[in-house]
Amino acid sequence: MQFGLYDMIESWTRELVTQRLLATTLLVILFILCFQVIQFFIVPALWAAILAYVTFPVYTFFHKKVRLSPSFSAGLMTVAISLMIGVPLVIGLFILQQEALSVYGTLLRRLKAGYVDMPQAIKDMPVIGQQIKDILWEINKNPEASLAAFKAWLQSHLYYGKIALDVALSSLAKLGMALMTLFFFYRDGVSLVKQIRQALRNIIGNRIDGYIYSVGMTTQAVVYGIGLTALAQALLAGIGYYFAGAPSPILFTLVTFVVALIPFGTPFAWGGVSVWLLSQGHTTEGIGLALWGVFVISWVDNLIRPIVISGATKIPFIIIFIGVLGGLTAFGFVGLFIGPVVLAIGLAVWREWIAQHRNQIFAPRFIQLKDHQWVPVHNGLVKPLAKTTDLDDTID
Repeated sequence: MQFGLYDMIESWTRELVTQRLLATTLLVILFILCFQVIQFFIVPALWAAILAYVTFPVYTFFHKKVRLSPSFSAGLMTVAISLMIGVPLVIGLFILQQEALSVYGTLLRRLKAGYVDMPQAIKDMPVIGQQIKDILWEINKNPEASLAAFKAWLQSHLYYGKIALDVALSSLAKLGMALMTLFFFYRDGVSLVKQIRQALRNIIGNRIDGYIYSVGMTTQAVVYGIGLTALAQALLAGIGYYFAGAPSPILFTLVTFVVALIPFGTPFAWGGVSVWLLSQGHTTEGIGLALWGVFVISWVDNLIRPIVISGATKIPFIIIFIGVLGGLTAFGFVGLFIGPVVLAIGLAVWREWIAQHRNQIFAPRFIQLKDHQWVPVHNGLVKPLAKTTDLDDTID
């Protein structure tokens, strides 16, 4: 009877293990297949989630205060966000196209006329100045051969143009997916967050509420801090470009906004324009723009970003800085926001662990009985010694 019961328990155990193994294998396969299906949409969904989170109070205003339906409020917000992103993008692409055609036409005309030149300041540069003069002389010596070589160079690099076009079309497709997903995040965001919170609570426990709070505060602070800083710097830089007489100040302002999203990247934008003005002989304008950048534009970064980010999240700015640059390297442009959030979660886990083990971590290891006489402490109790020793002999 005992052997029969033992065999039955062993059979049940084997059957249970087999079922669990098969279920786990099927779940892993299902997860891999789902990941393959949604892989292209992960980045657009992350962008949509970030945009929906930071602008959700506006959606709540239309839905709760104005008493619009959830679908109408979500559609209104999606259209507004689409216009805010699409209009500057279309204007920037149009200006970029016009500038590219203008540069291409000017270069062709100068090649045909045999008058390709560089600013005198560049030709007078040490080491490379003479080489630049020799190259210009070779180009202008035979305009027809230079024009043929230029066209051959363009044809040989059409492959890179195709790659750039594919990247641009893929980016536009991802932008469209992000905006479409944004509508559903507005309309069903509350329900989705509740489901995710409950799923994580089933796995981790009630401590997940603190982690979600850290994620929310960090995301909001990083988006506002980076976005407001980049916007303020771009507007100030645009004013400088306009008064300095830089070509296409609107285009350079848009480029500065994108570059300013990266910490300490703004000086490369206005600094490049300043160097270009100096190379064209506009010394006063170039120096003035450089001074404007150093004393006005750069101070915005030093003032807004640390206050908005570190002040709201209680996270050291160096953590945010590492998260932004590390996230940019690991995940691309969306990593600007993912990186700080990941480090914020890690910091929240670290602080919770420290708080739980504070008594053990910060408990004294030695207690002084008399002058220069110490005894070790073990689990909060004084460990007896045969004889007390000197401090130098006890602490190793």
